[in-house]
Amino acid sequence: MNENETFDVIMAGGGVMGCATAYYLLKADPTMKVAIVEKDPTYARSSTVLSDGNIRSQFNIKENILISLYGMEKLKTFSDDMSVGDWRPEISFRQQGNLFLTDGTNKSNAQAGLKLQQSMNCDVTWMEPADIKARFPLYDETKFAGGTFGRLDGTMDPNAVLQAFRRKSVSLGAKYIHAEVAEIVHSKGKVEGVKLTNGVRLEAKYVLNSAGAWGTSLARTAGIELPVEPVRRQVFVFQANASAEGAYPLTVFPSGLYLIHENGNQFMCGKSLENDPVGIDFGWNHDKFNEVLWPELVEYAPAFDQLKILRGWSGLYDVNRFDGNVLLGEWPGLRGFLLVNGFSGHGFQQCHAIGRYLSEIIRGVDVSLDLSIFSPKRILENKPVFEGHGKLV
Repeated sequence: MNENETFDVIMAGGGVMGCATAYYLLKADPTMKVAIVEKDPTYARSSTVLSDGNIRSQFNIKENILISLYGMEKLKTFSDDMSVGDWRPEISFRQQGNLFLTDGTNKSNAQAGLKLQQSMNCDVTWMEPADIKARFPLYDETKFAGGTFGRLDGTMDPNAVLQAFRRKSVSLGAKYIHAEVAEIVHSKGKVEGVKLTNGVRLEAKYVLNSAGAWGTSLARTAGIELPVEPVRRQVFVFQANASAEGAYPLTVFPSGLYLIHENGNQFMCGKSLENDPVGIDFGWNHDKFNEVLWPELVEYAPAFDQLKILRGWSGLYDVNRFDGNVLLGEWPGLRGFLLVNGFSGHGFQQCHAIGRYLSEIIRGVDVSLDLSIFSPKRILENKPVFEGHGKLV
């Protein structure tokens, strides 16, 4: 690596957001000099890799829905688009659907969101409790007031998507650097590049804070305090005595507990809890499942009263305490410093539209999809953009 090497753009973090943005930049302009700086190329603790790999159109904000619709369209040709030579990624996209169950308190909110989604041609329908019981007999229909079912929603291998973007962007000319960004270098209200922990300085007109759960610490080196915290989220994979007939959708119960049917009698579940640890913490144990998640699960699906934990892991959400949505675009007061932070758990699925948007902002061209609603200036103006009640984000 050359001292004081100069780039047009530096991605400070090589997760899916950094790599997707690099791809869209170089696809549009192969002459750009793009660096992706990643401290751990194994991605062992990457929030991308540790995510559930879901995509859904069931949001309550128009822009979030449009982001998902673009992503779903891109996934149709993703493996072909990302192929490099004879190599072609296999992302194992499985459209088993997403089912959001609601209680009586939040039923009207769920149906209002459904109305917006259907007005935008999303394949989402309302299911009454009896219909849900008939189709998914493991669930106790007396515990919810209905649900919205997105037929085209589904899950995929998040690591495969990340590696596809990484490999393709490198093939297009991105320089992938195994190093850690120590600080954002700036002067007179303008970004100048980054300094690495090994002392090397890289110069650039634009720096993208794509550091995920480490993004707040990185922004702090530029004197910027973001309302984003790294929060630990545990996931549990178990084998139940009861088997599901056919494929069950990813199901979100009214309490916020979610369940993903992997195959036969094997399932995965998790839930964001108020007391989830804040900080870079990857600890994992059975206690949360035994004490909180399992009793809730049995309430909604009594057949899961007997099961065996097979494995699990912890990952980090970059939780935006301001409003739960991404801080996207240039930080006011520091020209060239771009944020893509605070997704609060729904970032992976948005990489396609977000990567394209950031590439258009950097290149100074008209944007394909106006996402200025998520500009970080809303923090300074105290104008939060909430997703809505009764819906996970």
